[in-house]
Amino acid sequence: MVPIPKAASRGERGIGLVVALLVLLVLSLLATVLMVSVNVDKKITSHGLRQASALNTAEAGVGEALARIRNADISLGTNARAVAQIFNVAAGSVPVLGTDSTGFATAQPAGAWLAYSTASRGPNVLTVQYKTDPARTAIYKYDPAANPHVQTTSGYPVYVVTSTGTAGGDRRRVQVEVIQKPIIVNAKGAVVAQVGIDFSGNSDVCGYNHIATTPAGTKGRPPCNTYEMGSGNLPGAWSEGVISSGGSSVQNGNPPAAPAQTGFYQGPWDCFNMTQSEFYTWVGAARSSQPDPPTGIYYLDNDGVHQNNSGSWAYNGGDGDGLLYADGDMTINGNFTFRGMIYIEGDLKINGTCWILGGLVVKGTTTVKIANGDCCVLYSADAISQNISKYGASFVTLSWREIP
Repeated sequence: MVPIPKAASRGERGIGLVVALLVLLVLSLLATVLMVSVNVDKKITSHGLRQASALNTAEAGVGEALARIRNADISLGTNARAVAQIFNVAAGSVPVLGTDSTGFATAQPAGAWLAYSTASRGPNVLTVQYKTDPARTAIYKYDPAANPHVQTTSGYPVYVVTSTGTAGGDRRRVQVEVIQKPIIVNAKGAVVAQVGIDFSGNSDVCGYNHIATTPAGTKGRPPCNTYEMGSGNLPGAWSEGVISSGGSSVQNGNPPAAPAQTGFYQGPWDCFNMTQSEFYTWVGAARSSQPDPPTGIYYLDNDGVHQNNSGSWAYNGGDGDGLLYADGDMTINGNFTFRGMIYIEGDLKINGTCWILGGLVVKGTTTVKIANGDCCVLYSADAISQNISKYGASFVTLSWREIP
């Protein structure tokens, strides 16, 4: 005989209902916790992505600032208080700034501006300035040969770029200290020639090493010594030939003149410790027409054949800086000033008033006659390296940090 199942009591049926409800409650709590966790993870992930995007945007701002320095759009000169700011505005809409500040419109393509600056003045504007002392009266420079490397006497000015990137509600601000890539100069004197040099008239050369900010028009005699570095001195004139002097011409240096030397440069690449191929890659394609003014790194050659002494170049006044390499003869007339190095494969003629801070090299075919007009050449290692390196294509980062 099959036993008849016992019917559940009312109490047992009630306990089952309670257990089922408890299970549903636990499952609901688990689902709620899971949903909250998913939302938190989503927010964390979104925040992380915005943070990374903001940092990338800030780095892009540094890139524009360095490009504007490289292209000479931004030039702080010798003013320790100078500031350049780049705004996210179109040309013609740059806010009015103070005396020591210069404003620029962003160079980004229209309609595709990254948020690494603002349209109005404020703490998030892309900014370039010098690293200075606390009083902002002296510019800090970097000289690998000095101890300490960062000081206020010699070397390359240290730029400080501050860029703030934003993405949504997130912000990242970076501050980068950079210098333009150093140019290693192999100089022999203020005026260097393979042929003889005839100094006469009012010519004035000085091989004592001068600071890069020596004022234009300074002569190679007192108060010229006010601007001397005190180290790195060279002859005023160096030549494989005879050096003669007459009239009121003056040569100063260590020694004042060094004639009958050996070891003139194989080519301009020797001046910068480069190979021939490295040098021509660096200076780029030859120009058949001369830039006026010559501000940059220029190679003048109208037939494309290296060191062929072809062409005749002439400057009738003006101000230039950088490297001016001429394959051929050159005539300098009028009031001409230059900071950096001039290297001439052919012959040189100087008329009028010529003032060069840096170095002058003439390979020549006949005696270099610096006789007419008023010519002054002051040697300056910093003027050569700084005025050439600023037109180079790269920077060296000294420090990178993220700031609040």
